[in-house]
Amino acid sequence: MRQKAELVIGLMSGTSCDGVAAALVAVRGAGLATRAELRAFETYAYPPAVRRLVAAVSAPPTGTVDRICRANVVLGELFAEAAIAIVRKARVPLSRVALVGSHGQTIHHLPGAAPPSTLQIGEPAVIAERTGVTTVADFRPRDLAAGGQGAPLVPYVDYLLLRHRRRGRLVLNIGGIANFTHLPPGCRPREVLAFDTGPGNMVLDALVGLLTRGRRTFDRDGALAARGRVSPPLLRRLLRHPYLRRPPPKSTGRETFGVPFAERLLRESGLSGEDLLATATAFTAASIAAAHRRFVAPRGRVDEVIASGGGCHNRTLMRFLAEAFAPVPVRSSDDFGIPADAKEAMAFAILAHETMAGRPGNLPSATGAARRVVLGKIVPGR
Repeated sequence: MRQKAELVIGLMSGTSCDGVAAALVAVRGAGLATRAELRAFETYAYPPAVRRLVAAVSAPPTGTVDRICRANVVLGELFAEAAIAIVRKARVPLSRVALVGSHGQTIHHLPGAAPPSTLQIGEPAVIAERTGVTTVADFRPRDLAAGGQGAPLVPYVDYLLLRHRRRGRLVLNIGGIANFTHLPPGCRPREVLAFDTGPGNMVLDALVGLLTRGRRTFDRDGALAARGRVSPPLLRRLLRHPYLRRPPPKSTGRETFGVPFAERLLRESGLSGEDLLATATAFTAASIAAAHRRFVAPRGRVDEVIASGGGCHNRTLMRFLAEAFAPVPVRSSDDFGIPADAKEAMAFAILAHETMAGRPGNLPSATGAARRVVLGKIVPGR
């Protein structure tokens, strides 16, 4: 008898801190039998005041306790509003939704500290109370407690949905930070390799904000970078960044590649704005390609790169990536039934579904954890 699908809402806000991505997903089965179908997706932008608040509590030195406390509840309300809005868009009663999976908003991530720590806000109790739906959130700390980096967690979903018996795949996500998952042909969970490669859109977005004094927040279509010239000396210097050479498991965030990194680049490069953006865009592509050469190529072949995330809209970045990986094709996850913008929100819907089934959601080969563990904290609905 075919198992009935459950409707699950996935909520995600990444390191770009630009809004809440909400996905309504029909999930059937669990583990290797998992099947997922996207029913609706939308990104609900943070109001400017909220973006400023999130930036204030995320930037080093970290925000004061009262601002973090307030931001936690403010974001909980916005995540709840996004959950309610996405079911309205799908014309589905909220009562039909079985579960919400919320990644929250990362404001600090210190996997290499002693002790390791990570902090995501967006209070799940508020989400559960406003929606009436059981909510799973705070996925990363359990992996940290088991000795892992707490990231990346999406590779388990990559494995469930995109593994292939005969083709080696590199599943690339370009958010604020770029990360990829290597799925060798016919791989088992312990053979999956995944890690953060370095900056995705984070440095580019910060530079655009600095260059335009806040009038723009990103380089639409990569148009500004397309008008500039890459500086080979600066690119070589950027590619010597110690994070890029560190072996996996590893993860990073705005603590390494945030606004202070972009401010130093702007202050020290001596380049025009367009040349600096072209070089920073080349840096993102080159750091991803270097991670492949250094850590993936020795393990086995890659037949195709499957890209997702906001960086897929940057035509200049995608051109650089296509050149770096040629003759291996760089394809969009849309080609595999997973819209590029929706993939991470879908992933946390699936991870929440796995949690409620009592199944582990991490991959120790990706995070460095000592063992597989069930992720997240469960807040009952009404």
